[in-house]
Amino acid sequence: MVKKLTTGFWSATARIILRNRILILALVIAFTVFLGLQWKNMRFSSSQANLLPDDHPVNLEYKEFLKQFGEEGNVVVFAIRDSALFSPSNFNRWNKLSKQLGAFPEVDFVLSTDNLQELIKDKENQEFFLRPLIQGKLDTRKEIDSIKNHLFNELPFYDNLIYNKESGTVRTAMYLDKDIVNTSVRKDFILKDMTNLVKNFEEETGLDVRISGMPYVRTMNSQNIIDEIGKFILAALGVTSVIFFFFFRSVRATFISMCVVIVGVMWAFGILGLLQYEITVLTALIPPLIIVIGIPNCIFLINKYQQEVKKHGNQALSLQRVISKIGNATLMTNMTTASGFATFIITDSKLLKEFGVVASINIIGIFLLSLLIIPIVYSFLSLPKSRHLKHLNKRWIDAFANWMERIVRDRRITVYIVSIALLVLSIIGIYQINISGSPIEDMPKKAEFFEDIRFFEQEFDGIMPVEIVIDTKNPKGVLKPANLKRMDRLGTLVDEIPELSKPVSIVNLVKYSKQAFYNGIPKYYQLPTSQENNFIMDVARKSSDNGNLLKSFVDSTGQVARMTTFMRDVKTDRMEEIEERLLENIAKIFPEERFKVYMTGSALLFLKGTKYLVKNLILSLALAIGLIALFMAYLFRSFKMIIISLIPNLLPLLVTAGIMGFIGVPIKPSTILVFSIAFGISVDDTIHFLAKYRQELTASKWKIEKSVYAALRETGVSMFYTSIVLFFGFSVFVISNFGGTVALGSLVSATLLFAMLANLILLPSLLLSLEKSIANKKVLKKPQIDILPKGEDND
Repeated sequence: MVKKLTTGFWSATARIILRNRILILALVIAFTVFLGLQWKNMRFSSSQANLLPDDHPVNLEYKEFLKQFGEEGNVVVFAIRDSALFSPSNFNRWNKLSKQLGAFPEVDFVLSTDNLQELIKDKENQEFFLRPLIQGKLDTRKEIDSIKNHLFNELPFYDNLIYNKESGTVRTAMYLDKDIVNTSVRKDFILKDMTNLVKNFEEETGLDVRISGMPYVRTMNSQNIIDEIGKFILAALGVTSVIFFFFFRSVRATFISMCVVIVGVMWAFGILGLLQYEITVLTALIPPLIIVIGIPNCIFLINKYQQEVKKHGNQALSLQRVISKIGNATLMTNMTTASGFATFIITDSKLLKEFGVVASINIIGIFLLSLLIIPIVYSFLSLPKSRHLKHLNKRWIDAFANWMERIVRDRRITVYIVSIALLVLSIIGIYQINISGSPIEDMPKKAEFFEDIRFFEQEFDGIMPVEIVIDTKNPKGVLKPANLKRMDRLGTLVDEIPELSKPVSIVNLVKYSKQAFYNGIPKYYQLPTSQENNFIMDVARKSSDNGNLLKSFVDSTGQVARMTTFMRDVKTDRMEEIEERLLENIAKIFPEERFKVYMTGSALLFLKGTKYLVKNLILSLALAIGLIALFMAYLFRSFKMIIISLIPNLLPLLVTAGIMGFIGVPIKPSTILVFSIAFGISVDDTIHFLAKYRQELTASKWKIEKSVYAALRETGVSMFYTSIVLFFGFSVFVISNFGGTVALGSLVSATLLFAMLANLILLPSLLLSLEKSIANKKVLKKPQIDILPKGEDND
């Protein structure tokens, strides 16, 4: 009954489409224009991707930190490592640059040699005051050398903050207005105003300015993503059109297919705008993905049309059969692909959820476009000429089909041995996979801003902020001598870890206060003794009321302090070791019953988010496998067929995971997508093959061997065509500057190639070897719906 309804539905659909061609084209154009108007709502991501759900404990701690101290990643740093900086003209120009930067409303303040303040004791009023380090213009090299010597040797408070004593590197820190850090205003300011000022400085002085800091890195990284969208779209169109033309040798067919996928890309951007989702490193991949996934739809539909024309030459009947016979098969395969992407929707990660929503909607969208546009456009054109049909009789296709048949017939034992060997090797490789939680690992390694990241790691031990928050649970408890000593002990431990920079906290300011109390003698840069403490801290408190010296280190109540350090780009296991070591010492130094201490910061947030995504990967992949299994059960009504159909699709995933382990590609947000995407696409081949196999079984009265080989020949070529398109289509991602995108493209391409071979060789071999247990009417019942109608192939 269901089967008859399905057949009737598609026949009616074909009539509706072909009888209302003008209306449907008008509706497609109108909807495309509507989505085009939504492009104005597209927004490129201005903030670092938060991979954790809003209510995750780590996220809640980070939000609490931001509430108390504001955005921690608001510093852009500039540095020069060149002795020529200390000439009068260059040094004064360097100071002028900091003044120019500080004049912009987007900048909160600038800390540089131009405006460094020296803490001085006022003996008469018994308080500290801040005196500018540089007073007036410096005209001679002697004056600059004096300032340099004083800064490098007598002001340890600024060590690793403004200068690196060993290399002579000097830097300026620009603190952006915290309200614009995660907005597009930040991007405009950095790419235009700031970049122009630095460029002018370099041209005038001949000095090389290194720039970094998370706002700058995020801006440049986002700009790279924007630049790559167009590159990917053009590359995907170019590669798929060349392959399509190679297969069909028809400019007309190629042009029609390109029009279909271009409209699909326009819909993809429109849906992003309509839903008001930000364009991230993941959603930026959707337009080229739509091209790659849409072309196989065009191949199936146009190939079927040309076969029908060759068979009987009746255009109307050919187009009606394209819709009624191929529409259902194409819908089923697109549904399985969409379900692979849709599994990301159930995750708690906003990043993955948005990717899953937009990708699955657009896959169904490209199916509708293919089904509507191709038959309608062909209905207005003349019949294909004989030269356009030659590709249906290519000799190399027969040679390929014969090769597959020989392998399945004569080398089944070899097929099983190779499969088992690959499985064993893959399992070994899987145990070697690492997880990467580095927010900068995927960034383009050859980009200038990435080289600058390495420079700052070398000179100042990193740019990724890590915050340690100490809640003393008592108002004004931070400045108690015992608590300052505890924080100093913790700071010493942080400083001993080579991957972390020297920490900055209220302790540094208190030490500087003592140095100032003793007339700036460097050896007194230390915490006050018990006898000194009361007097020095009274002076410091009195001064802080006037100069707000404490506001960057302590909250308004004096109860909560922050300790800021910066981390190098390290491997995830090392990052976890550092975190574990610090937490162990924190527990010893700050008893849990008296203090609340936690670590936070964007670097740790990204690490936790990546690990969280890995758990979601397992869940989403398991759900995808479950959905496909249910789909197979509905189609074939056989548990054994479900198992057999999953084997050739799971083996390629295991092989890919094994390869990742052996060649050192870690699990990270970008490569997490590989498995669900590849599984959702590769199972299409299985559906095509098994549907044709089931049909051949009923037609040949359950002659197993004949049915397997017939299905292999009929579907093998189409599977080869579409797999080649998908392989080269996903391969365009290897031109990316982002390591994660390169890994995604190459791994999905490799997985789909393995899946094609598994479906063309391993699956038929299993069917032949297990024919007695699966190929009978009791086990392999007829499906509820016909994917492929009796008497029709699906090339």
